[in-house]
Amino acid sequence: MKISSPIAKAAFADMLPLFLPALPFALLFGVMVVESGVPQLLGWSSSVIMFGGSAQMTLITLVGEGAAVSATVTTTLIVTARHILYSVTLAPRFQAQPRWFRWLGPYVLIDQVFALTQVRDLSDDTDFRQYYLAAGFTFWAMWVLFTGLGIVLAPIIPASIGIEIAITLMFLGLLLMAIKRRSQVVTALLSAGTALWFAHLDNQVGLIIAVLVSLFVATIMEWREA
Repeated sequence: MKISSPIAKAAFADMLPLFLPALPFALLFGVMVVESGVPQLLGWSSSVIMFGGSAQMTLITLVGEGAAVSATVTTTLIVTARHILYSVTLAPRFQAQPRWFRWLGPYVLIDQVFALTQVRDLSDDTDFRQYYLAAGFTFWAMWVLFTGLGIVLAPIIPASIGIEIAITLMFLGLLLMAIKRRSQVVTALLSAGTALWFAHLDNQVGLIIAVLVSLFVATIMEWREA
């Protein structure tokens, strides 16, 4: 893969803004490693070995608390279960790729990479492979760098670094990448408005209502455009 190719540059440009909301998670993970008592080098190496933010945080937390190996492994697998759906979705695209890519590609299959490959026009197999790897390893390099930085800077990183807003920004970024038509804009705005209107309800019921409303509206608008 040519790093300077237009498709690789596009992948880098697309992934960079999606990493910004994940930056607090990377720093927080470094703090978690230090506070857990796990050897720092070992904790940081999970960024290279596992490369999965939520899975790494779950693993480090349970290991630090002295949980049983079976419980740690089981819980970590459950946290990453969504990747099964990603794999099923991308399986047809991987079948046309070289064997080396079918082995390497799953290593960088994260939420952001999956989302970008779904909203980008990557009908050509070579373009798909170059974009996928460039996007995946762009995020990987920054994740490895900033989780290590989090360990080094753990003593001066504040206890609260905006994780709640970072979650919102991360998924908002993925949403904006997917919006291409007017009907999608209308659906997104209506869903956001519904969620805000019912935000006072307990147990996140407002979000459930917003999802149901957006699904209904999206179905109607897709039917009208067909």
